[in-house]
Amino acid sequence: MCGIFFSLSTRGFIQPDDETTRLLQSRGPDSFQIHSVHLGDTEVDAQSVENSPSSLYLTYISTVLSLRGDHVQVQPLVDPSSKSVLCWNGEAWKTFNELVNGNDAQHIFQIFLRAFQPDTPLSGSESTTSSSSTKSDQESLKRLSQIISGISGPFSFVFYDGFRSRVFYGRDYLGRRALMSGWDSLGNFKICSVCDGTSSTHFEEVGTNGIHMIDIAPLFQDRTPTLAEHSLKSCVKVETIPWKHDSEVDGQVYHLKSPIPPMNKVLPSENTPPVLSINSPSLQTLERTLRQSIELRVQNIPTPPNYPAEHGAKVAVLFSGGLDCTILARLVHDFLPREESIDLLNVAFENPRVAAAAAKLQSTASLSIYEECPDRKTGRSSHAELQRVCPSRHWRFVAINVPYAETLEHRDRIKRLMRPHNTEMDLSIACALYFASRGQGEVSNPSDDSVTKPYTTSARVLLSGLGADELFAGYSRHGVAFNRDGFPGLIDEIDLDVSRLGKRNLGRDDRVISHCGREARFPFLDEDFMACIVRLPVWEKCGFGTVSRTPTAANEDVLNEEAGDNDDPDHCLDSEKKALRLLAWKLGMQAVAREKKRAIQFGSRTAKMESGRTRGTQVLT
Repeated sequence: MCGIFFSLSTRGFIQPDDETTRLLQSRGPDSFQIHSVHLGDTEVDAQSVENSPSSLYLTYISTVLSLRGDHVQVQPLVDPSSKSVLCWNGEAWKTFNELVNGNDAQHIFQIFLRAFQPDTPLSGSESTTSSSSTKSDQESLKRLSQIISGISGPFSFVFYDGFRSRVFYGRDYLGRRALMSGWDSLGNFKICSVCDGTSSTHFEEVGTNGIHMIDIAPLFQDRTPTLAEHSLKSCVKVETIPWKHDSEVDGQVYHLKSPIPPMNKVLPSENTPPVLSINSPSLQTLERTLRQSIELRVQNIPTPPNYPAEHGAKVAVLFSGGLDCTILARLVHDFLPREESIDLLNVAFENPRVAAAAAKLQSTASLSIYEECPDRKTGRSSHAELQRVCPSRHWRFVAINVPYAETLEHRDRIKRLMRPHNTEMDLSIACALYFASRGQGEVSNPSDDSVTKPYTTSARVLLSGLGADELFAGYSRHGVAFNRDGFPGLIDEIDLDVSRLGKRNLGRDDRVISHCGREARFPFLDEDFMACIVRLPVWEKCGFGTVSRTPTAANEDVLNEEAGDNDDPDHCLDSEKKALRLLAWKLGMQAVAREKKRAIQFGSRTAKMESGRTRGTQVLT
């Protein structure tokens, strides 16, 4: 995980303000470095710049959280011969389907450079474009497009092509790493992992529709408007190299190949599809592919600072006790050494509105505002089930209790991090993620659960179950869509959810979680796993249509009883995310397999803290 800042200006080397610099250092506490490039007729000292309208000043800043390789790889990476520069924030698990060993930033930088160097053919899978002594712009862009298309993993980056004076920047297809861009009030162009400054009006999320390019060279060519005559903003043109499916290619010379194929929209041949079974081949494929995704994300993690001598944890799970995160925790167990602990980060909030209502029903002396949170209850239950099925593992349940006063103390910072997102729902979700990823809570004494002690996780890698609801029809609206429009409506709803993953909230979540020097990893959003799941017919992901039902909690148990033996997993489990429920059952976790879906803001009680009349879409003041 890294923090990125880039500025392009005619006014000098522009750096972020002090607050933004601190936020970037919080994301990447292991390294901080600045690199500057001056383009123009005269060389100038980076420390004493005079305003020169015919000059351009490029400033690169990287902070680093080191999680790959055997040493801290300081960034920005600079090639002395070409003056090319890379700021990389991400995890390239594979390139061209081959595992990346060691530091991935250095690996990516080298193959980026080779895309533009004359007479340097790429090897293996990369060698799809003929090399010539002078590559055309289109050839180099085609090669870069092939390289980026071949990267598996979350990323955002800024790359300066020193050979042709071009700036490339962007995020991965799903937008799993944050990147913002915009023009400030002084006419400087900025790219940053967080908003630069207290105002969000100048910044927006970098689009995940493609990789973006600014060609600087024309600004200095003859017969073009010079920077002295026009503003930088009027001269700079941003071109986008789009992501496309194979079926969408329309003759464009270069484009990025989408890693996720189109949704399988095949309908069942009969009104009632085959019952998804615990022995279905598709379930075996799901488990195998998910295991591969998890293994990539938990292997070879460097020992973090302050790692305890006994029961240390390199990996933690953002743990509500729900279906998705508990499956991840159970499968992670199979890939980590037995001497390592796995921390389960479970957050519960003091919600004054809920506490006041509860106090009217029972004495305050017996009220446990944290243990009564829905996610705390399911967290404790699922923790016990993990202990039962994997008794050799030290599972550390970290109870993160957040008093209302502490929520208020951190609220402005959370709002600052999540910008430009600015609704009540954004804040509710961001609060839960912020305090969970901070990892400060209490743990019980193994010999006496009533005795607790303060604890902060040493893990820098946090696993999240995000993406499972979108892929496997886990939201209530999926049931509504099926009851309204049948399988075509259900498929369209799933397709919509998957297609807009990169446009919604992953940038916000990355900014909030990364603030504490930790990195979120999303096994359900692995490209190979997602490609596998979207290719499956809808009845092999969820159980809609096998039992006539309406999406209400009142009659769900009755309908399941009518479906057959209540201990038969093929029939007794809910339709939402049925494939994952069957997997949990197969892994020995029957209670988890039956767990209901609950939104994070309601399970942790961050929603509607002051007023029950607040709507999630309401804009914050």
